Amino acid sequence: MPTLERKPILLDFEKPLADLEARIFQIRELAEENDVDVSDEIRQLEARAVQLRQEIFSGLSPTQRLQVARHPRRPSTLDYIQAISDEWMELHGDRGGFDDPALVGGVARLAGRPVVMLGQQKGRDTKDNITRNFGMASPGGYRKAIRLMEHADRFGMPIVTFIDTPAAWPGLDAEAFGQGEAIAYNLREMFRFDVPIICTVIGEGGSGGALGIGVGDRLLMFEHSVYSVAPPEACAAILWRDASKANQAADALKITAPDLKQLGIIDEILPEPIGAAHADPVKTTEILKEALLRHLDVLDRMTSEQRRELRYQKFRALGIFSEHPV
Repeated sequence: MPTLERKPILLDFEKPLADLEARIFQIRELAEENDVDVSDEIRQLEARAVQLRQEIFSGLSPTQRLQVARHPRRPSTLDYIQAISDEWMELHGDRGGFDDPALVGGVARLAGRPVVMLGQQKGRDTKDNITRNFGMASPGGYRKAIRLMEHADRFGMPIVTFIDTPAAWPGLDAEAFGQGEAIAYNLREMFRFDVPIICTVIGEGGSGGALGIGVGDRLLMFEHSVYSVAPPEACAAILWRDASKANQAADALKITAPDLKQLGIIDEILPEPIGAAHADPVKTTEILKEALLRHLDVLDRMTSEQRRELRYQKFRALGIFSEHPV
């Protein structure tokens, strides 16, 4: 039975590129039907398509990067874990009666080495997103995360986390079950772990929901990911009582990888293939795996005391500023 090809999901700024690619396809089909050689014209148009794709994705605004970070086809936590792991076993439950599907994790082998991997998991479609709560973890999710990280620390396994959430779940039930306490507990405990911790923003890193698994020796970030204190829509609603000013908020929040690298918040920007991660997930996975192994090699050469001090100083330095007379 033939498989149906998935229709591409286009962002607004990708439409000129899609139109050009559709034109190339039509010309190629007509040439084949009429037995006409148009190879030179096709090569020129394809070269123009490559150039246009580079132009589009090299000049994205913060709002456009946010759209890319939220793209439904962007690789997810489970996509990366399954692609980079030699072996993978998902573990469930927070041992308190809950198993949050918005936060997944387990034990794996990375290049033959035992590690614990975990992260927020968004859905692929509306039904899956409802099941995964759009990647917004409950207190049970963060308690499951810390259970897995404590397991890693006890048995000397590095911790690898993948951040991809608009925020922690803000519902009344989450507050009733101690959302703030669960995240705060994770922050405190991650600072004391002896094992290496590498955190990577793979899509959208928002609010305390991202930080709840984001305390590490290294914080990596994909080129078209975003990382901020709050989603731009929420920020606009708070500051201006108008969510339509999200574009203005995105500019002010400095949510992009280059901005955060300049501010010293992240350690490395991971480049994405032309057209972003969803355009070439295989290449993106290779880039991620190489970076994780490279940083693990460096962290392995440190003592646990050196890693804890590095972690502490890294976060103490965030938000430091100086005033200059006008």
